[in-house]
Formats: sequence, C-alpha cells, structure tokens
Amino acid sequence: FRFKDSLAEHLQSADLVISHAGAGSCLETLEKGKPLIVVINDKLMDNHQLELAKQLHRDGCVLYCNCSTLVETLQSMDLSALKPFPPGQPEKFASFLDKVFGLQ
Repeated sequence: FRFKDSLAEHLQSADLVISHAGAGSCLETLEKGKPLIVVINDKLMDNHQLELAKQLHRDGCVLYCNCSTLVETLQSMDLSALKPFPPGQPEKFASFLDKVFGLQ
C-alpha cells in the first residue's frame, strides 16, 4: 500500500496482516485483534523497528522476521500461540499527567 490514513477497512476483512514494524501499523492491527507478522527493516536508523518487534514478540502478541526469513516464518507459524493485545488504558496516563502537573 501507499500511505493511507487508516487501514481499518482492510484490517476488518484480513485473516493475517504482514506489516513493517511502524508503531501505528502494529497498534492499529493489534487493536483490531488480527494476527500480525512484523517484517523489520534493519536498515533504518538505530534499528528501532527491531526493538518494537522484539517487545511485542516477548509479550506474545506478534511474530517477527526480516525479509529473508518471511517465507520460513509463514511456513512454521502457529497463530494460535499469539496472545490478544491488551486494551489501552488512556485514563491511567491522563491521571499520571494530572498528578505530574499538580491538577489532582
């Protein structure tokens, strides 16, 4: 895909999503409850996509690979082992900010 504001319509009908490890792409997919394989781009500055992919994998929410191991990952994947992504709790962050700025 070229850049889109949202992939919601495509995510709704997807059985599996294969994406880069951009935070927005990962979170939008996981919030829809779709299984996700993250393909990292290890040529990006500081390899930050790998850091996010590894953490989401440690949390049991995604599988990750690079371009050269994608086929192997698809052949050996067990999507039933993936855990649902926990829902966000924005009220906790708002409460934290209120405390930091003395609004509570």
